[in-house]
Amino acid sequence: MKQHHGMRPQDIVVLLKIIATNNIQWRNLDIAYALKISPSEISEVLNRCKIAKLINKEKREVHLNALTEFLIYGIKYVFPAEPGAIAKGIPTAHSAPPVKDKIISGTESYVWPTPKGNSRGQTIDPLYKTIPEAAMDDQKFYELIALVDTIRIGKAREVQIAIDELNRRILQ
Repeated sequence: MKQHHGMRPQDIVVLLKIIATNNIQWRNLDIAYALKISPSEISEVLNRCKIAKLINKEKREVHLNALTEFLIYGIKYVFPAEPGAIAKGIPTAHSAPPVKDKIISGTESYVWPTPKGNSRGQTIDPLYKTIPEAAMDDQKFYELIALVDTIRIGKAREVQIAIDELNRRILQ
């Protein structure tokens, strides 16, 4: 039996993508293709998530309460974000919707660095390297990931907005 280690950043990315698909009939292959992650890696992700009790035994249904709890209370400790240099990229955290639409932004801009982006800001490494591309193809997924980044890096007020939005999108 292979040794299972703790959560990895792509585990969260895959769970959020599953939620964003809004379809209980999703297939591993579709998730792999959308996230540009190999199908074998998707299987490993789902096994780790099952052990962490973030997905059911059949590895089809995300445990929404458990995931939300982890995102709100755990993610900033397990996968912290450090702002880097100013660069071109795709807005994330409170610089992206939906938080961006709810604050008067006098604060710094955050981006995932990518030549495909058309914004400038302090860079934040995405939870997983394929996120910027995957987010451009799926608005719902993009907003979920941006909310998670807000929790990873935001100030108290931004984080509270992100938590409210995550609860609204995931638990309802």
